Amino acid sequence: MPATEMSIFDVLNTVDVSAKKEQKNHLDYLSWVWAWTELKKRYPTANYDVIENVEGLNYHTDGRTCWVKTSVTVNGLTHVEMLPVMDYRNQSIPFDKVTSMDVNKAIKRCLTKNIALHGLGLYIYAGEDLPEDLAPSEPSESAKVAPKEPERFICTECGQLIKPVSFKGEEYPVRRISQISSDTYGKPMCWECMKKTKEAIANAE
Repeated sequence: MPATEMSIFDVLNTVDVSAKKEQKNHLDYLSWVWAWTELKKRYPTANYDVIENVEGLNYHTDGRTCWVKTSVTVNGLTHVEMLPVMDYRNQSIPFDKVTSMDVNKAIKRCLTKNIALHGLGLYIYAGEDLPEDLAPSEPSESAKVAPKEPERFICTECGQLIKPVSFKGEEYPVRRISQISSDTYGKPMCWECMKKTKEAIANAE
């Protein structure tokens, strides 16, 4: 019997990826090679696809910037993701400056996000250090220190503070929203500005 969405997620979400995290501009990432290896160990038939545009190219563009779309299928369950083609500062590269190497890097990063949607390392995007099953239930005495001042994230589109959102029964904390928008659109944005940007891209296709 094929594994259900919940069983796939449960299996992958309990994998401790903390030792494999890499950082770029204070944001955490996983190596594409490592993530794919861990996925295939548990689901050997898993496969991925790079979604081409109508011209058969492996990227999509609105004439100003470009982005990639990929999917990963595990036991019949497919998750699709997209990611802008970005530079080392996590900023979208102007379309006329994009190289094939930039597109290739974006594809690999986007596939890692696909795998995260299936559960592997997803908690990194929520700003956590360990998956729920491995996280300690009570802090140790050495960890009981004065609370830090909450992080403040500013939307680069509207200039307002990014606020937490509840969407379709799931809670999205501020750090996660900032991480998702940076990965997807190349800069921190609030939920409303992300929605507007997504709609603008969809209308441009």
